[in-house]
Amino acid sequence: MVRFTDGGGDDTAAAASDLAPVIDLFPASSASSASSASPSSLVDTRSEDEACEAAENQLLRKLRSRSLSVAEARAVLRDHEISEHHVEELIEKFERLSYLDDTVLAEHLVYMGAERKGQGRGAIAQTLSKRGIARDLAEEVLSTLGDDEAERALEFARSRASRMSSLENDVALRRLHGQLARRGFGGHVAMTAARTALDELRRASSGVRFS
Repeated sequence: MVRFTDGGGDDTAAAASDLAPVIDLFPASSASSASSASPSSLVDTRSEDEACEAAENQLLRKLRSRSLSVAEARAVLRDHEISEHHVEELIEKFERLSYLDDTVLAEHLVYMGAERKGQGRGAIAQTLSKRGIARDLAEEVLSTLGDDEAERALEFARSRASRMSSLENDVALRRLHGQLARRGFGGHVAMTAARTALDELRRASSGVRFS
């Protein structure tokens, strides 16, 4: 039992020592730490959200001017240094909205190469690869070209043969074969088309000098 007296300092000290210690439930250091972490966390979150928004807007602008493959779209987004998780989220969103579709793009590139540009399978395959189209998808779409490679090569050769009317046969053949090869036609197909086109030109025009 604690004794209190009117003037005894020792008794007062003894009583104080028997009291339970006071515990600070909110230490100053912890409070200041929590308050300082919160604004910083908000700033970081806001900065990443802004970066994602900027990346998305830039991708939209690019898609308004030309179609992009998924690989090309990823490259655009990664330029903004956003996390890979956010990159994939945006890719999935754009695919869901049909803004990105590698199958549609591959079919368009094959059509443009074959029908509009008169290119051979090799050149079209190279274009698909450069645009980031997966090999299995590229092969699947290229299989739709059918067996008209020789016809397209001959059509191109005929369109160029008349420009070589002043050349010796060997020179004309070599140049025409080179042009066909650069357009992606295989060696045998290119040579056959070049010879056929030049033979037709020789029979049709007596002004061509062939040796």
